[in-house]
Amino acid sequence: MKALLDRARTFTQRAEFESGEYRKLAEGQYPEALFITCSDSRVIPALITGARPGEIFELRNAGNIVPAYGQHGTSGEAATVEYALEVLGVQDIVVCGHSHCGAMGALRSGDDLTALPGVDAWLRLARPQLAPVLTGECDDPSMPDVAQRNVVNQLAALRSYPVVRQRLDTGRLRLHGWYYEVDTGRLHELDEDGRFRVHAG
Repeated sequence: MKALLDRARTFTQRAEFESGEYRKLAEGQYPEALFITCSDSRVIPALITGARPGEIFELRNAGNIVPAYGQHGTSGEAATVEYALEVLGVQDIVVCGHSHCGAMGALRSGDDLTALPGVDAWLRLARPQLAPVLTGECDDPSMPDVAQRNVVNQLAALRSYPVVRQRLDTGRLRLHGWYYEVDTGRLHELDEDGRFRVHAG
């Protein structure tokens, strides 16, 4: 923690801050995309995308889960999606799953989460949609199978939001599915055929 605190205390002395770049951010934010990903500390959207401050609007939670519209009552996820589209006017939403995901690993192995009731309740939102891959399609689904299917399911959940559907129907919004490999840095993109492929670059 000391190293984090020391870097925070000297933040304003760094070259990029002194250049005035950060002061311009006070004028407002105009992000290009809403980036929905896991709260896993190894997944850093700005590092993966090379985004500068103000370029991406982030939504992070365990398992990059988006509750279907009206499913979870009031939620930060619904509020963030609504704000990103209605106020910030983002035209792209990325749902990014990743390898070595604890949330997806717990669902894959059927872990007993009674000691973590909040986690258990949260993952219950994703469990029914993952049932085909967890119990039917594969005898032993791989982590990529589960995490990638979860990305597809969350894109479907996004489409249940009226504000998302309206923009999709009028061509003002694009949805993207990504799968990031923590250990290799490779990024797999969901193509029109429903398959995740490594971008050739």
